Amino acid sequence: MTPIRAVLFDLDGVLVDTEIWWDEVRIAFAASQGRSWSEEDRAAIMGSNTREWRALMRQRLDLAVTEAEIERAVIDGMLSRYAKEGPPVIGEAVSVVRRLAGRYFLAVASSAPPQVVEAALEGMGLRDAFGAVASSDEVPTGKPSPDVYLLAARRLGIEPAACLVVEDSLNGVLAARAAAMRVVLIPNASIPPAPGSREAATYELASLDDLDPERLPQA
Repeated sequence: MTPIRAVLFDLDGVLVDTEIWWDEVRIAFAASQGRSWSEEDRAAIMGSNTREWRALMRQRLDLAVTEAEIERAVIDGMLSRYAKEGPPVIGEAVSVVRRLAGRYFLAVASSAPPQVVEAALEGMGLRDAFGAVASSDEVPTGKPSPDVYLLAARRLGIEPAACLVVEDSLNGVLAARAAAMRVVLIPNASIPPAPGSREAATYELASLDDLDPERLPQA
């Protein structure tokens, strides 16, 4: 078994409790257009990159506005919440990242657009802890495609087999497995993972605070 040399973190739902923010922003946008945004809609775009989710939102809500307008409204809504409220850090995420930074190469591989990722990391004071940051907007296809995790590993210069991914969603877990990486599922309380997530993951932990790659069983 290849030793773990790098830990690749998803962002939303893992480091910051913002899966619910994305949902609330989309609900508000849909309402502004006289539409409703459902749990089924949320599930349909989970893990998508910006090009994918803006197209799906336009289609599912049957909107006349452009995809660019949808993108701008949703991203601006997220950036506004970060500016007003600061990042809603999950548990001891900051100290966990700092603890692991001394022992592993670290990266963030997120479905969020780069400007939202940067707002989160800067707000947490963690930008310097990560040797690489990758957004699904930089690759052809979002999760469950492995693209964003493979990009993060390349930027770190670490082979996929030596990477451990930390995820909270089914599509994220599937993306990590498709990248031939081990993945630990840490369910998010605000928006729990879809059925099948636990079975697809290599490991499961109740809390990010418990993350220690050296204590995970060989798999």
